[in-house]
Amino acid sequence: MAAQDVLGQTARLASSSALLQVLFRVVTFGLNAFTLRYLSRELIGVVNVRLTLLYSTVVFLAREAFRRACLSGSAKRNWTKTINLLWLTVPLGVFWCIILGLVWLHLLEVPDPSVVPHYQAGVVAFGLSAIIELLGEPFWVLAQAHLFVRLKVIAESLSVLSRCILTVTLVILYPQWGLYIFSLAQLLYVSVLVMCYVIYFVMFLGSPEATKKSFPVARVKALLPNFVEDETFVNWKEARLTWSFFKQSFLKQILTEGERYVMTFLNVLNFGDQGVYDIVNNLGSLVARFIFLPIEESFYVFFAKVLERGKTVKDQKQDDVAMAANVLELLLKLVLLIGLTITVFGYAYSQLALDIYGGSMLSSGTGPDLLRCYSLYVLFLAVNGVTECFTFALMCKEEVDRYNFVMLALSFIFLCISYFLTHWYGSVGFILANCFNMGIRIAHSTHYIYDYFKESTHRPLTGLLPSPALLLVYIISAVITAFSEVLFCCDKGWMARLIHISTGALCFAATLVTMFCTETKLIHFVRNQ
Repeated sequence: MAAQDVLGQTARLASSSALLQVLFRVVTFGLNAFTLRYLSRELIGVVNVRLTLLYSTVVFLAREAFRRACLSGSAKRNWTKTINLLWLTVPLGVFWCIILGLVWLHLLEVPDPSVVPHYQAGVVAFGLSAIIELLGEPFWVLAQAHLFVRLKVIAESLSVLSRCILTVTLVILYPQWGLYIFSLAQLLYVSVLVMCYVIYFVMFLGSPEATKKSFPVARVKALLPNFVEDETFVNWKEARLTWSFFKQSFLKQILTEGERYVMTFLNVLNFGDQGVYDIVNNLGSLVARFIFLPIEESFYVFFAKVLERGKTVKDQKQDDVAMAANVLELLLKLVLLIGLTITVFGYAYSQLALDIYGGSMLSSGTGPDLLRCYSLYVLFLAVNGVTECFTFALMCKEEVDRYNFVMLALSFIFLCISYFLTHWYGSVGFILANCFNMGIRIAHSTHYIYDYFKESTHRPLTGLLPSPALLLVYIISAVITAFSEVLFCCDKGWMARLIHISTGALCFAATLVTMFCTETKLIHFVRNQ
């Protein structure tokens, strides 16, 4: 597949992912806002921090390394061995589920049953859901490697919508069920997700469309583990790369979910405060999930296909190098401008957003300060996602192993900083520690990108430099909206709120106009893709 074709399909995958996720998540967002009126902060804290951490840890440790290794390089490979390797995620997931399930049940603090009933059932259900999701891993990787644009998004969107509808229904009808509600909803979520992939491939394999595309897997049976006589069960090169990524993924999980591990194991916040923190965290990360994650996942595939892992820039096809450098520069500019916009306008509109979304439970206390800090953190997330996406797509095995040591040191530093900042600044300390963590990771990735391209004429890191005129508009907008918040928000009635919103809308419009006038190359890229 030509590099230009890969770019086109990758861009469609990222944009379709973003648009469909926005559509379904808006529905979910509204249903969750409704549900908040019926739940206690403690129940939200246990579900969204304690139990979700168990599920995400099992899934991440069992599959992340396999995904990165099996999506590297061309889609033309021995798929029988790759699929065999991917099925190893299931026994690995069972292992982690048993170990971590025992920790969650017997070593961690158990919530008060009168406030959060059925905790043990919740641990079992969330652990089981992780194993069910891993059953769909070969299907997911096969779809992602061949750039099936709609399948991933539709499957995830339907599963999220199903979970949300069931949660709302049970919360209204049977609020006394406690964690049973979220356990059933979680099991429904993973079941719908896996079944979407299975049903699609059952219908697709053997069809005229699959034959026309020369799809490498002909039968559904080929998606199960297969022993081939006189051949190894797996591709050992992929297996070794998986092991390298596994050591890295273990550390990356600590960095990604570090604040939840600190909350879970060190008890620095009670379950109620954990609930408020998680709601604000989810609200603040909407753009990261809607836009940054689809971009990161899709363009990781693009860079891994266009450039060969482990080769220097001189040893690559120069046309592909030029395209990759141009795409990287424009991606950096795109996520930087999105991040700056959220940082600037998020500061002045955090309290209003929380008051509309969750009422006084969220808009009073530390909620607004949490969301303001998270607005800054989104900027770090934006840049880090793209720089690491390129870096991980190009690193050879030895470079991945060296990076593991960097991640090990960073994990230890991050956990220490999280612990102390939380004692000094409460839950805001978690976000400040995450900003520090992301800053170090960005520094490492940008250093790798600079070294990679220094022997060429391409300088993709210039994408991190917005135009001076646009930067000035951002500064002016930040000052005006901050004054508007002091004067009109948020306890002076709805008319004052409307004035505050109108002020922000005018500043946002001025920012967009300036963006269209000064960042013409980026606008052209977005329109064409």
